[in-house]
Amino acid sequence: MKKADAREHRVRYPIGLKLVVIISVISLLSLGAITALVSYMITQDIRVTAEDNNFTVNKRSAAEAEAILTGLRSGANVLLNTLGAVSRLAGGQRAVLAEQAASYFFTENRHVAAVVSTGADTLVLMNERFFRENGIAEAAVDGFLEAEFLSLRRAEGGEALIRNAAPVFGVPLLALIYPRYGEGSPRAALVLFSSDSLSETFGTGANATYMVNDAADVLVHPDAGLAAAAVNLGNRQFIREMRESPSASRQNLSVDEDGTRLFAAYTKLAIANAAVITNIEEARVFEGIEATTRRNIYLGAAVLFIAGIFIWLFSKTISGPMKGLAAAARRIEGGQFELALKSKTRDEIGLLTSSFQRMSAALGIFGKFTNREIALRAMRGEIKPGGLPKHATVFFSDIRGFTEKSENFTKEYGNGASDRIVYWLNEYFTRMVDCVEKTGGVVDKFIGDAIMAHWGTAYTAGSPAADAYNCVRAALMMRAALLGMNRDRRADDRRNPPIRIGCGINTGIVTAGQIGSELRMEYTVIGDPVNLASRTEALNKPLGTDILITEDTWRLIGDKLVTGEMPPVKVKGKEKPVRIFAVVNVKGVRGPQTLADLRRLLGIETPDLSRIDTSVEEKKYRIETKE
Repeated sequence: MKKADAREHRVRYPIGLKLVVIISVISLLSLGAITALVSYMITQDIRVTAEDNNFTVNKRSAAEAEAILTGLRSGANVLLNTLGAVSRLAGGQRAVLAEQAASYFFTENRHVAAVVSTGADTLVLMNERFFRENGIAEAAVDGFLEAEFLSLRRAEGGEALIRNAAPVFGVPLLALIYPRYGEGSPRAALVLFSSDSLSETFGTGANATYMVNDAADVLVHPDAGLAAAAVNLGNRQFIREMRESPSASRQNLSVDEDGTRLFAAYTKLAIANAAVITNIEEARVFEGIEATTRRNIYLGAAVLFIAGIFIWLFSKTISGPMKGLAAAARRIEGGQFELALKSKTRDEIGLLTSSFQRMSAALGIFGKFTNREIALRAMRGEIKPGGLPKHATVFFSDIRGFTEKSENFTKEYGNGASDRIVYWLNEYFTRMVDCVEKTGGVVDKFIGDAIMAHWGTAYTAGSPAADAYNCVRAALMMRAALLGMNRDRRADDRRNPPIRIGCGINTGIVTAGQIGSELRMEYTVIGDPVNLASRTEALNKPLGTDILITEDTWRLIGDKLVTGEMPPVKVKGKEKPVRIFAVVNVKGVRGPQTLADLRRLLGIETPDLSRIDTSVEEKKYRIETKE
């Protein structure tokens, strides 16, 4: 066996021998290859490559610019159409909904300064935050509208235009002006927005990309001064040719006004009568060829002379680390995941060694974690060792009557009951975990048929309220998923029984971190809020509910939910009774609007709370009823 292993690990063609052959051939051919680099064909290839790259950059920039402008127009149309629909409502509701629609639009489109609609009733919507942050007086909009009176009339006649508003407002702003079609008199819309998004799209580099409008005014340019002054480029030869050409996209070798030869490409946009232009200097494309030719000739001669001296030494720097990596691979195959490898070089072998070391560390981490996402975050250093206080929302759920259902499986399937129970549970867990992950939660563990999850720990939606709301959304998604799963299941079906669950949710400061042993770890949360969430879940059955939240969670997001307050519960270890609330629905969403509606939907009988002795099931609390 040892002889077979020795033959398997024997190197038939050493790296040193390969290097001698390869480098010798390369050295002998280097001078000829270097000479070929400066030939006519290479020059033509470089030119074609430069032209293709310039044209590709132009097409991509134009597509992104068109997408941005189209998105602005679509978003503004949605806002204006929404406001038009709201205007037909009666009473104070109209003003509230209009204000909410405008606020939502400007929150989602912070780069938009204003949206204007002309017609019988001119409407001007302004992003107050934008004007405040940029130090612009809102009155400047009226002056700009007066200055662009003719452009607005042209838009009402069916034209789409874009104008540079930077000279008026003193900051990089563009105005997209386009017609709006509908009933009544001709209308036009104007969207005033920051040009920074277009500038970022065009980027910087050897290829200079800029945009002009139908009047050849500069809208966006790498030289910010040209855009700020709205310089007109109508006198340039390439611009004149572009405006006269029927082609929507083209590239030419043009001569600038100062005699500079340029590869220039343009693409006319399908919106706003604008064009995106990209150019690169011809001299810049070919400047390195001559110098490179001379350097390569010298380098080829030197390599040919000294290659033989360094081949052996160089092969050692490769074969040595490679043998070490091969030995490390064998140790990993034997189950030793965590290795200490050191890279002594900064070449590809060093990079491979470093990657191998990181892979080894990752394997060790994966051996300690069961949650893959948490393990990956820990490997990237996003989760540090030790515990941290987190303002989190903790979730527990449990299947109602699981013990009875398990006994029924045993009666129905006999020895095959275990496989059937696992299949039945896995189908359920798959749906529930999907709800948790879609809302940004972390599944902590499965405790038999129970699920523990939390939000705002490994990652957060930005605030405790947002995390709490995502948790409740996950519970509501679970309710909907179970309704779908149970639709074709009979209540008396013991082979595939319907599933009902109870969910308990609580928010508070927990300790989150990697807890376990050196051989086995899991990312989890501990603390009194966790215990209270678990105890809250157990209250669903006696209270005839499916989702209960504590007062701490309700205070954060109660204004977004339709809830029903339940009798306060005395919890062991707490001086005052704990207020709890049954979650019926999210406000404004179709579905049950009262606790009675919810119980009818889920088939839950309304309990007589005055006759319930919860201490029989759970000694940690008692329900206090009002006299």
